[in-house]
Amino acid sequence: MKQNSQTLYLVLENGRVFRGEPFGAEGEVMCEMVFATGMTGYMETLTDKSYAGHGVIQTFPIIGNYGVIPADMEGDKPYVSAYIVRECCDTPSNFRSSGTLDSWLKSYGVVGIKGIDTRSLTRLIRERGVMNGMITKNPEACDLEALRAYSVPKDVVPSVSVKTVEYHPGNEGGPRVVLLDCGYKKSILDCFLERGCSVYIVPALTSAKDITALSPDGILVTNGPGDPVNNPTIIETVRELWDTGIPIFGICLGHQIIALAHGFKTTKMKYGHRGENQPVRRHTDGRVFITAQNHGYTVVPESIDPKKGKLLYSNVNDGSCEGIEYIENGSFTVQFHPEAGAGPRDTRFIFDEFISRMKNRRAGDV
Repeated sequence: MKQNSQTLYLVLENGRVFRGEPFGAEGEVMCEMVFATGMTGYMETLTDKSYAGHGVIQTFPIIGNYGVIPADMEGDKPYVSAYIVRECCDTPSNFRSSGTLDSWLKSYGVVGIKGIDTRSLTRLIRERGVMNGMITKNPEACDLEALRAYSVPKDVVPSVSVKTVEYHPGNEGGPRVVLLDCGYKKSILDCFLERGCSVYIVPALTSAKDITALSPDGILVTNGPGDPVNNPTIIETVRELWDTGIPIFGICLGHQIIALAHGFKTTKMKYGHRGENQPVRRHTDGRVFITAQNHGYTVVPESIDPKKGKLLYSNVNDGSCEGIEYIENGSFTVQFHPEAGAGPRDTRFIFDEFISRMKNRRAGDV
């Protein structure tokens, strides 16, 4: 295969090779390749901790046209392992922009490849399932066995979580919420602060005793990366917290972890849901909402014990579990992202629902 300094390759674990050009940082990287379907919101995608250990393929053909906007970041830096695009704009036009996407990725050491037919690549993953991939200048030297053996590190959640407790004050007398941080998004914090809540963000491996010592009115187990079964300590913490009677809410990975704490099962999806246009149906009234999602695992609906919980939301496209209402504590969870960031904000009312349940418990109604 002819090579030059301006050629970069994406090698998939099945041996398929895509030729492109480098952008972002130089280097080689091995990761799990997933696709995101959003037309906008690339800043939020790149800085979402749930993408740690993944190479993100953007299906929209041009990325970077509105530049780098720090205010749109969901985390403190990009967490993707690699970024794969059809075309990257090097002349962004936006009064909020602080620079080009190329230079920003370089500054954080994120390897990118452009000039890839990302829709063809996405079609391949949809047909054959999520695959590992390697970005390299020398595809012949790629070890396919090592590539197939790659998996997102089991300790990825503690690695992206906060390292010390953070406190964000809200309105005097407002609900006190603890975010058990598995990789939270800034938009989640903003949704609570906008509603007058005081928020404690605690590291993922914080004990139930230390969480309850903060006297929360409610607890959120947040989104995050990786396989939910690789978090036994957090799962056990949720079990202990359940016995306190404090309302618990879960988003994305948190939804899966709470399900595992109740003995339900999770499974890896063929290619996951990652984008801003996933329809979900609420079972209580049949209403459909368009949601933002980012997950590769799902709760098995048939594993839900009706004595412990019931299906609250389902995905319209494939019938997968999108939410669970639990029998006890006024607790519930959703697989999708009600905060959006980026995406539709149709389901932000879910934060109001959780706050209402916290207030009811404080008043002694739960």
